[in-house]
Amino acid sequence: MVVNNSVPSCVRCGKKSMLIDDVTGEQFCAKCGFVVSEKADASGPEWRSFQKDGGSDPARTGAPSSLTIHDMGLSTVINPLNKDASGKPLAASMKSTIERLRTWDSRSQAHQPVDRNLRQALGELNKLKDKVAISANVLEKAAYIYRKALEKKLVRGRSISAMIAASLYAACRDTETPRTLRDIADAANVKRKDIARCYRLLHHELELKMPVVDPIQCVARISSKLDITEKTKRYAIKVLKDAQERKESAGKDPMGLAASALYLSCVKNGVSVTQRDIAEAAGVTEVTIRNRYKGLKTNQED
Repeated sequence: MVVNNSVPSCVRCGKKSMLIDDVTGEQFCAKCGFVVSEKADASGPEWRSFQKDGGSDPARTGAPSSLTIHDMGLSTVINPLNKDASGKPLAASMKSTIERLRTWDSRSQAHQPVDRNLRQALGELNKLKDKVAISANVLEKAAYIYRKALEKKLVRGRSISAMIAASLYAACRDTETPRTLRDIADAANVKRKDIARCYRLLHHELELKMPVVDPIQCVARISSKLDITEKTKRYAIKVLKDAQERKESAGKDPMGLAASALYLSCVKNGVSVTQRDIAEAAGVTEVTIRNRYKGLKTNQED
């Protein structure tokens, strides 16, 4: 307990015995027990640092800003209830002021065409998150690409659904997330041809540098759908690494190459899986698997 010199005497008994509880922050009189305030205003910083080394780099409170929100999470929210922080009704003069602020706040949020476009596009992006099962960093990258396209006015005259699906596919390619164009098209309910056209536009206008898709990353996705053992997957990965060392995987579809290597591994280890099952799991045709299978089998025999 500390003596509060700012309040010289108690308002009830008149004694100079005002105390402040260090834990709860209550201000009360030690003589009569009258509580002046139940909670003291926090005068410290608005952040807390949890670093073990005692560094001075603080982390601010509140939700972090995100590109997947149309206003990056920095918008104002005025409570529709005309009450203050303690739950007391507002005065008549303050009530009219809050009503005017609430009106102008609602007018300033969604009346710009760019804001409406961004709100609709990012809303569809959040719907695709669960359908395609992607991580938060891929979503952030997709939102960043779409914002860049919006700045260059590439969205004008084009479908928002196709552009946000193309941005998501570009983000998956950039982060090396194994998602095909057909997966994005099925989730977004947009034609594959429209998404491919928008993706080529983004790639050319934004000068995106996309890494080459590694077929090894596609093995786990195909095998998880067919419940293939770990031994079979490892042999398929070995086959793909040998093909990459021989530079025979260049220019070939990564998903088809991974499916062929997985089928070769199943044949090698005696796993009864048909070409049709692997083709359906990989989203390729049986002809593709047979063509790639011949080349991989010849290299393994050599």
